Amino acid sequence: MEYAYLEMSSPVGTLKLVAHDLALVAVLWENENPKRVPIASSVFNSQHPILLRTQQQLNEYFKGQRYEFDLPLEFYGTDFQKKVWQSLLTIPFGETRSYKDIAEQIGNVKAVRAVGAANGKNPISIIAPCHRVVGANGKLVGFAGGLENKEVLLTIESI
Repeated sequence: MEYAYLEMSSPVGTLKLVAHDLALVAVLWENENPKRVPIASSVFNSQHPILLRTQQQLNEYFKGQRYEFDLPLEFYGTDFQKKVWQSLLTIPFGETRSYKDIAEQIGNVKAVRAVGAANGKNPISIIAPCHRVVGANGKLVGFAGGLENKEVLLTIESI
């Protein structure tokens, strides 16, 4: 399967969007650790319809004009990771959940640490809103894009 990518500027730095013909597979951070989300080689494509749609919807989100994304997504990971990432998609705009909340939602209350690890490997940042997951005490903890960017995203959603 061939992957295409497009880079876009945003309030949280340059984002790399990656898709194949049918779905978005990644939104990666500017200083991304390549081991966090391993993606086979991709080719720059400024006309890829899914990437253009993703860029448009992210720009609307950053302007406070979009509260939900309407994009075809495909997650690559273990079954457990996919459960965690699917649960992220259920967190409403402007709300947060704890790692424990996510563990309970997926039916594995003892998997709080594993939920945290899966959350940290979420390949489709922002769209699958891992930034909406906070520590049990409500504090901002762990985020692949950096805690400063997590705060920016949560501030955008507090409009």
